[in-house]
Amino acid sequence: MHSATTTATASASEAGNGQAALWNGTGGQAWVDNQDLLDHLFQPLAARLADTAGALSARRVLDIGCGTGATTRAVARALDAGGECLGVDVSVPMIEAARTREALPNARFVVADAQRHAFETAAFDMLVSRFGVMFFDDPVAAFANLRRAAAPGARLCVLAWRGPDQNPFMTVAGRAAAPLLQEAAMPLSAPAPGAPGQFGFADPERVRRILDAGGWQDIDIQPLDVGCGMPESALERYFTRLGALGQALHRVDSATRARIVAAVRPAFDPFVDGESVRFDAACWRIEARSGDPAGVRR
Repeated sequence: MHSATTTATASASEAGNGQAALWNGTGGQAWVDNQDLLDHLFQPLAARLADTAGALSARRVLDIGCGTGATTRAVARALDAGGECLGVDVSVPMIEAARTREALPNARFVVADAQRHAFETAAFDMLVSRFGVMFFDDPVAAFANLRRAAAPGARLCVLAWRGPDQNPFMTVAGRAAAPLLQEAAMPLSAPAPGAPGQFGFADPERVRRILDAGGWQDIDIQPLDVGCGMPESALERYFTRLGALGQALHRVDSATRARIVAAVRPAFDPFVDGESVRFDAACWRIEARSGDPAGVRR
């Protein structure tokens, strides 16, 4: 078990993209501070990955981009005796938070950039991820590296967001705040299609090409809509701390912040049902099987 902050920081330095700075800074800390809310929000998605791992009788599972560890723990609980799940993430604060939560003997956590980390060869018979694979600066290299970590015939099962047009709950805050942020000379910039970020895997044909070039076979990409929710009382905390708007609100004065919050909260009304907030997470369920190591393109 790795526990020293110095070791974690050194491992994080493997990361070569701008996402590492975000997830080791305010972005990662926001997830740590709101892990209870996010665990509740995305529990149905973690449960689906755990059910799949259990049904396949997986023994050694790698959870890619594990964050504060909710999916890692869900998978670990679903495994038969002797099974283990290793969670990896580039974020030092998120992994440190994962290690301080409920201890399970078969759940471990390591700070690592899955694109570059030297995993044990052919170590895992299943690889999973809940929204953790869209952030690689070189996704072909990342999935080739993950392929080398996969045992022959290992299964890949990851969830990624479909496009922003199919996920209005994920984009409503930015749309509502845009005029005020523009007025404050702090516009939110949308990443280019396919760039690392939340919607980086929105194009399924691009994802298929990435996996094929990384040496994966039997690629299957299917739409999946999963109902998610949170208490209405947590909604303001959600949109003021998380995502692009949460990052922007760190940089505005208190008066502008108050105006933005007042403009954004009513925009969520279509998703509010009494004391609950409900929405469908429009995802891709991406599955594949590890092929012959000789097939990995370098």
